[in-house]
Amino acid sequence: NETEKVTVFLTTHYMEEAEKVAHRIAIIDHGKIVAQGTAAELKEQTKTASLEEAFLALTGNSIRDESADGNDQMRQFAKMWRR
Repeated sequence: NETEKVTVFLTTHYMEEAEKVAHRIAIIDHGKIVAQGTAAELKEQTKTASLEEAFLALTGNSIRDESADGNDQMRQFAKMWRR
């Protein structure tokens, strides 16, 4: 994008991917941008160690793995309730 002087929009639910490839990140919750900045800025703003934790702090929602089987989904729900 810097060579061609264009902006590239990437939408993803994978926080690790966003952190690796994006210069700036916008966290969207229910169709509204709730925060934006670099991965480091978002983590600093939320006092979290990962972009996934920053997302959860900003949205209050859990990240679901839609391809997970029933056992994996139960583990994810149990993990969410322990927080």
